[in-house]
Amino acid sequence: MALRHEWKHRIDTPGLLALRARLGAVLPRDPHAVGGSYQVRSLYFDNLADKALREKLESANHREKFRLRFYNGDLSLLLLEKKTKTNGLCGKTQAALTVEEARALLEGRHQELGSSSPLLGELCRKMDSQGLRPKTIVEYTRELFLYGPGNVRVTLDYHVRTALSPAGFLDPGCVTLPAADAPVILEVKWDEFLPDLVRDLVQLPGTRTCAFSKYAACRLYG
Repeated sequence: MALRHEWKHRIDTPGLLALRARLGAVLPRDPHAVGGSYQVRSLYFDNLADKALREKLESANHREKFRLRFYNGDLSLLLLEKKTKTNGLCGKTQAALTVEEARALLEGRHQELGSSSPLLGELCRKMDSQGLRPKTIVEYTRELFLYGPGNVRVTLDYHVRTALSPAGFLDPGCVTLPAADAPVILEVKWDEFLPDLVRDLVQLPGTRTCAFSKYAACRLYG
């Protein structure tokens, strides 16, 4: 699993509008976006001791979290992902799931599943050994800009929403509500180096690197 660098900045609506115009004039958008953006819905796993949440809030040097994810309400591409952070560097592994596999995870029937991928097998083992269970839905709008040198991804995430129960994750019509005080988040991710072009494009007066977590913001609701 390749590790990547990551910056996060909290920005306001004027900053969003400025960056949207500036980035859009120079960098290509994600070709999978519809009208320039797409909806992301994730379901995060945690245990009764809130292991993933505590590791995030305490900025543990090594931490991991599992999630399910799909885009634009389309369940034909349903992903299981594990995100890790080690010494400030981020990594991600993913595997495709069927709707039936995701439903079994939601309903606590993970012991019925085979290991269609090593990642699914790892999650099922940790559901047994660590007590991981579906915890919180996180939904938001994302605009993504790409730059080849450095394998750079610049994202603008906003309209963060959640649900009162994880049970409706697979229902695209599940009612969600705004996560209070969730800002617009600028994220910049890159491999070996961050080109000066991108570094200059994302500069906004008064912004600073932050450790904002959409998962932590949405956990206020359940």
